[in-house]
Amino acid sequence: MSTHVQPGDIVRLRKKHPCGSFEWRVTRIGADIGLACLSCGRRVMLTRSTFNKRLKTIVEPAHEEKQE
Repeated sequence: MSTHVQPGDIVRLRKKHPCGSFEWRVTRIGADIGLACLSCGRRVMLTRSTFNKRLKTIVEPAHEEKQE
């Protein structure tokens, strides 16, 4: 599953974090993807391939201001 995520997106992963939360905020995009747990604030880095395997859905996309 190759999806387009951007910093600020809230995503749901397949396995829950030890604190009990399934939802994470994307904090960094690059060779690795940075995530912050919405429940406890823990930050982790996942490779793109690992992230794509664990991603279940994008709960809330980041809001971008579009200029016309």
